[in-house]
Amino acid sequence: MLLKTFGWSFAVTAIGLVAAVFYGGWEAFGIVAILSVLEISLSFDNAVVNAGILKKMNAFWQKIFLTVGVLIAVFGMRLVFPVVIVAISAKMGPIEAVDLALNNKDHYQELVTDAHPAIAAFGGMFLLMIFLDFIFEDRDIQWLRWIERPLAKLGKVDMLSVCISLIVLLITSFTFATHAHQHGGAHVDKAQTVLIAGIAGLITYMIVGGLSGYFEDKLEEEEEREHEEEEEAARSGKKRSPVVLAGQAAFFMFLYLEVLDASFSFDGVIGAFAITNDIVLMALGLGIGAMYVRSLTVYLVRQGTLDDYVYLEHGAHYAIGALAVLLMVTIQYEINEVITGLVGVVLIAWSFWSSVRRNRALAAAEGEAGSDEKAEIPSGV
Repeated sequence: MLLKTFGWSFAVTAIGLVAAVFYGGWEAFGIVAILSVLEISLSFDNAVVNAGILKKMNAFWQKIFLTVGVLIAVFGMRLVFPVVIVAISAKMGPIEAVDLALNNKDHYQELVTDAHPAIAAFGGMFLLMIFLDFIFEDRDIQWLRWIERPLAKLGKVDMLSVCISLIVLLITSFTFATHAHQHGGAHVDKAQTVLIAGIAGLITYMIVGGLSGYFEDKLEEEEEREHEEEEEAARSGKKRSPVVLAGQAAFFMFLYLEVLDASFSFDGVIGAFAITNDIVLMALGLGIGAMYVRSLTVYLVRQGTLDDYVYLEHGAHYAIGALAVLLMVTIQYEINEVITGLVGVVLIAWSFWSSVRRNRALAAAEGEAGSDEKAEIPSGV
């Protein structure tokens, strides 16, 4: 089971590390290995959240997530995305941007760093909306009840998460603009860029998340209809296309997953520049890490881990909230990537331990109930 799920990840790791040795020797090997670990640690919460969505999709779309989704994640976000950032921010063509990334790495890193405020604002707003919509929803299972109960009551107010996100964005852009004025006004124009990028992230979430939610609501009706059609097809001896079986709901959930993965990958891409500005090594290291995140997502789904450890999803969403705040803070202040990664790992580890304690308490309660029932049964019966 483990080899089947992580087999491609192991293969990509071997190929990537060998390619790194041929490209830049053992130093490149070490850099790629470090980047892989960095990506996995920063994106572990991504895997938990992905698993919560992926378990609602059928086997066909889970395969699409592992094939097409991997291509988008590895080549799109970890290789193409940094080049696109430079092309847009420096107003140059894609070929020029690629040439710059390969032949003038220091200037390339400067341009990507220069675009960081806009990237952080977009990703921060998208992730903040995910966290707020989760925390404001009334749930049967609550982890930190002293926080979640009152927030669930507040969540009954319409559009509250949007209002809070916009307030956070306005405060961030205003603070950034004020800081720029006090230090010569070099980044005054960027404050406007931060505001626009943040609004774009909010709009992206509302469009993609809204469509995903709309079709998810219809998923039960669609599954019932498809079940009837499957029975009819079985009686007539005809086979139906797996794409038809997947439905619109699965497609939009897949789209939502890809945008979510893109938002999670922002900190990994930006953090990678603290280790290397070589676009090839960056793509190899982050690509290997992205493969493990994908495999871990599928492993969590197939093992039913989220059903067994019910607080894991809560911990992952708290990690998302923390990452959203950290991204917004990094618009103006530098934060070490180790801190970013540790926050997510600590929150998920805490939620896992809470789930284990809950399962033990439930098992003990069931054991006591069983003993009481046996004691009440008269002997000889």
